[in-house]
Amino acid sequence: MHSIDVVLIMLLAVIASSYVTRVSPIPLPVPLVQIGLGVLISAVTTKTAELDPHIFFFLFLPPLLFLDGWRIPKAGLFHDKVIVVGLAFGLVFFTVIGAGYVIYWLIPAMPLAVAFALAAVVSPTDPVAVSSIVSRGPMPKRLMHILEGESLLNDAAGLLCFNFAVLAAMTGAFSLHKASLTFAWLVAAGLAAGVGVTLGVAYLQRWLSRHWGEESGAAILMNLLTPFGAYLFAELLHGSGILAAVSAGITMSYVEMTGRALAITRVQRAAVWDMVRFALNGIMFVLLGEQLPAIVGNAAAAVNEVGQRSSLWLIVYALVITVILGVLRYAWVWMSLQALLLRARLTGQEVQHPGSRIVAIMSLSGVRGAITLAGVLSLPLFLSDGTPFPARDSAIFLAAVVILFSLIAASVLLPWLLGGPNVTVPEGTEEEREEEAAFREAACAAIKAVDDAGRGLVTDDALEAELYAQAVLRVIETYKFRLTPEEAYVGSDGQSLRAADRIEMKLRIAAWEAERRTLQALARNGRISDVVLRRLMRKIDFAEEIHRH
Repeated sequence: MHSIDVVLIMLLAVIASSYVTRVSPIPLPVPLVQIGLGVLISAVTTKTAELDPHIFFFLFLPPLLFLDGWRIPKAGLFHDKVIVVGLAFGLVFFTVIGAGYVIYWLIPAMPLAVAFALAAVVSPTDPVAVSSIVSRGPMPKRLMHILEGESLLNDAAGLLCFNFAVLAAMTGAFSLHKASLTFAWLVAAGLAAGVGVTLGVAYLQRWLSRHWGEESGAAILMNLLTPFGAYLFAELLHGSGILAAVSAGITMSYVEMTGRALAITRVQRAAVWDMVRFALNGIMFVLLGEQLPAIVGNAAAAVNEVGQRSSLWLIVYALVITVILGVLRYAWVWMSLQALLLRARLTGQEVQHPGSRIVAIMSLSGVRGAITLAGVLSLPLFLSDGTPFPARDSAIFLAAVVILFSLIAASVLLPWLLGGPNVTVPEGTEEEREEEAAFREAACAAIKAVDDAGRGLVTDDALEAELYAQAVLRVIETYKFRLTPEEAYVGSDGQSLRAADRIEMKLRIAAWEAERRTLQALARNGRISDVVLRRLMRKIDFAEEIHRH
């Protein structure tokens, strides 16, 4: 079977995983279902998917990191910046050093640089896996925002540490001074490349739209290519492509605030990116399952690499590494919260203690997932002198099993912890107040704009003037009805107009359904083509969505 056939089967498995989790009578995390389907694919196919590690890394990471940077709530990120930065950078370095030495102590046959590489690649967390696990027992919103912010930044931090460790394994040398200078350039060049490429693409799109109009398909495709362009440009500058993808996504969120894209482009773009994220994350876990039998099959070689006789020792090592990661994360979270509470007390602030259950939830939420898999599979096959990369099979095996163990532990314990008492995080209503204020201000601006436009539509024709006045009144009433009852239009005219709106909506729904039935009948009878049917049905669907919202 060709690799393209395997990829198509994987996409079908991603689709199937969504429905399996929906119809299952017991909660099943999507990643575990996808891993199981991947194992099934491996059992029924004769050829596994083979990708060059660097190509694999390039295909999957830039779009995922770009989208994370784009969509992460910036207000929540900045509000909890101290916690997020501490988890994203401090915890990563703490994990690399602590777990790296533990792995080297457990497995002396594994070179220290490879042990640090393994510790670095298992340090990034996966909030997508966590959200799928807690979908039936939602996590507090603020806590989820913290985990998303941590994941966005610790992906970059963990993978940068991973690259340094791999470089040390390849060259056999490590200089702290040189590494510090290289790290500074990687960060600066990566951030600059991401910002520059995104701003350049946005400027090019605006220029093209201004001169020749906007084509939604071309604009969306250009947007999809942006993270790859940022990644490649950063690599060309010898910067961090990972940070370039992240900074490109963050810059895109601010570019989006200009609102220069057409509404239809924004709607279609959001749908396309949702599909890309669903497909790429799903394929990552299906690919893990599909590769798992081969990884297990290489266990004998991995056992020889670590100097043991039984493959059971690899399972024991993976379990110990998972426990160590959990202990390190628990210790860091607990110390961070204690430091924040101490700082609050010293500054006279009144802060609610989150409780030990929150610490446990944050610790268990450190699930490893797509980024860890992508990173470990990108390990070089050979050293610069042509010899095989040391302990590569054992590192991949251990990372894969750590992903499974962390998913299983979170799947079993997180729903139980979230279902218990005292799991709330002080949320505050600042975001809700901000949303309400913005909603009211936008509605008031819309009312003023309609009123001004109506004044400009003055005509000498009495009938036409009456039609304009009624139209203006109806549009203004629609916006006033969205405001608070105290500010809504008062009077019999307003009440009758609202009643008329309800009646009109019922009539419109009946009309839309009649239109659809007629068009479908015309298509069945061959009087219109399927292309015309889709085009007209889409117009009706858009009209209905506009009137409903």
